[in-house]
Amino acid sequence: MDRRSFLKNAAIGGAAAAAAGTLAAPAIAQGKRKLTMVTAWGRGLAGVFDAAQFVADAINTMSDGTLEIEIKAAGELVGAFEVFDAVTSGQADMYHAADYYFISQHPGFAFFTSVPMGMTAQELFNWYYHGNGRKYHDTLGEIFGLKSFLAGNTGAQAGGWFRKEINGPEDFKGLKFRMPGLGGKALGYLGASVQNIPGSEVYQALASGALDGTEWIGPWADEKAGFQEITKFFYTAGFHEPGAALSLATNLDVFNSLSPAHQKIIEAASGFANSWSLAQFMMNNGAALERLKAGGVKVLQFPDSVWDAFGEGTRKVYAEFMGDDLFKEIFDDYGASMRASSGWIKVSEGVYRGERDRVMG
Repeated sequence: MDRRSFLKNAAIGGAAAAAAGTLAAPAIAQGKRKLTMVTAWGRGLAGVFDAAQFVADAINTMSDGTLEIEIKAAGELVGAFEVFDAVTSGQADMYHAADYYFISQHPGFAFFTSVPMGMTAQELFNWYYHGNGRKYHDTLGEIFGLKSFLAGNTGAQAGGWFRKEINGPEDFKGLKFRMPGLGGKALGYLGASVQNIPGSEVYQALASGALDGTEWIGPWADEKAGFQEITKFFYTAGFHEPGAALSLATNLDVFNSLSPAHQKIIEAASGFANSWSLAQFMMNNGAALERLKAGGVKVLQFPDSVWDAFGEGTRKVYAEFMGDDLFKEIFDDYGASMRASSGWIKVSEGVYRGERDRVMG
């Protein structure tokens, strides 16, 4: 039996147990439904918690109050990295998180946040809405008892904050660095001691010396988190998350019990959150970067030797998972879509941006 069949059979067994009485039904009163959303985000965490709140508010409003979403921030019901299990077990009805936190469940989940040397936000939208991306999100969901939608995007994430300048790949050896997902695994091939810490805990870990460096999101969210108070070396371009998506996942039995109208509202609110969230980050990042510079932050780019090492680490990570049939199927389809989208973007918008900057200054 291959891994995909094993996981699917295990999920069916878990669903049967849930049906026997462990799955708590959402509150129903006078035609109204109330669903509990757990999130991977601390309450008020810039951008990411905003996206979760936006989805909840949109569902509440679009349903005219007949579908009410109650948000629980990380730690209020379950921990940040426990939201997946909470929803699949029926402890909560839905989660808002970054799906690459759950690669231990299946590495294919990484494609629905971001993978190293992967898609930009626009390329991801293309694949998800007009290619096979959403189909594969559903495939993973069926295995684990979830119905998932993309529901936010940070855009290209920064390379991160360091206590020292990075002059070559050797500077990563022994470096205690926070980076989730397959990007973190790739960084491990450079010799870094990679750690996965919830966003609300990163500042303290960096301040205490438990971390030598961290990536989070980008200038605006990072400034809000206060990393510039600890270190002044900031790398703006990273290899690990060129267009990181956030997901809203509902317990599949709960989702199937909703009316078609409520199901469509969840889907529409999630899609709206995608564009709204990306615009929020892009609108705020430029001004935040200028404030960081004015505050003494040294803005840097990795040298070519480091980018080459990132590429080598990335290839090794992908090779680790090619024995999983579903991972390889998603990887191949994702890559084909990325190349198709990039081919046009590079010679149209890419050229335009360069010429605009040259001509207009």
